[in-house]
Amino acid sequence: MGNVRVVGLSELSATTVRARLLDQHDRFWHTDTRALHHPVWFHQFGGFGAVAMTADSEEVGYLLGAVTADRLAYLHLLAVREDHRRTSLGRRLCRWFDELAGSTGARVVQAVTRPDNEAALAFHRSLGAATHLSRDHAGPGEDRVVLTRSLSPA
Repeated sequence: MGNVRVVGLSELSATTVRARLLDQHDRFWHTDTRALHHPVWFHQFGGFGAVAMTADSEEVGYLLGAVTADRLAYLHLLAVREDHRRTSLGRRLCRWFDELAGSTGARVVQAVTRPDNEAALAFHRSLGAATHLSRDHAGPGEDRVVLTRSLSPA
């Protein structure tokens, strides 16, 4: 884990990183999340995204997010490659995002997941997130769980 560094997307080629992550999609995800990797998350919102890279420049984790004008930090995607799970890399990426979001004045972080995504629910709860079932959040019959946690004041 010591050989993994977290690099902000703004320091990398957004187009190249997105392509590489999509090429490795199945090493990060058990469901098809390709549609959630819209280029806007890499280009326009890339300043709030990060990639965890090995010394050999292999992507082993990443986070995509943004902070809204009303200072809500939104964690859009958090992924750790299957061979780097249970190493605290997800927590490390969240700390990176929390620090950046807090520096912009954000005081709350939210994420959204499907109600059956037990791994995501457990992870966010372990970070202190409260959960709220949002009926029809993604359209009729498409319930989601909104996970909300406070950021510590700087």
